[in-house]
Amino acid sequence: MIGVIDALRGVSRTAVTAGVTAAAVIASSAAAAAAPVMVLYNDRVVEVSRTLADPDDLWVIPDDLTRISGFALKGNRICLDRVCVPAPPNGDVRIVRSGQTWISMTELARQLKQAVAVDAERGVWSFGDVPATRASFLEAALAPDFTLPNRQGQPVRLSDFRGKKVLLVTWASW
Repeated sequence: MIGVIDALRGVSRTAVTAGVTAAAVIASSAAAAAAPVMVLYNDRVVEVSRTLADPDDLWVIPDDLTRISGFALKGNRICLDRVCVPAPPNGDVRIVRSGQTWISMTELARQLKQAVAVDAERGVWSFGDVPATRASFLEAALAPDFTLPNRQGQPVRLSDFRGKKVLLVTWASW
């Protein structure tokens, strides 16, 4: 370190600042080559080979965002069907580094009120359901249809009881 300081004596502050800035850009470019991660989403496991190194957020390219979640970058918004989130360039959700657009899946999840869990040591990210995409069930006040066997082994569908009050009792040994 002393050798670096001795080498910098007589060099203008502007030149030193420019050198430090250039070194930071080179370091951040190298950091962009983060290790591959696994993303768990909608009962699928998706391996993502290109991520932007960040200890708190998962940054992926737009194609990987679509491959993982179905959300797509459309102009200055990120959308899935009718659910859209504003994504202006260089905002909280979307940035551009060295000409490459990156999307923060974790910030997108925060804005969508989507649950996120991460195991940083193993490089595994898990994203829960997007509440806004399930709103139709809540608005309609209808449970999704399912079929289960009754005590005689005959299949019974929940939809067989439409218009009637139903009490569902569930139990698990664990």
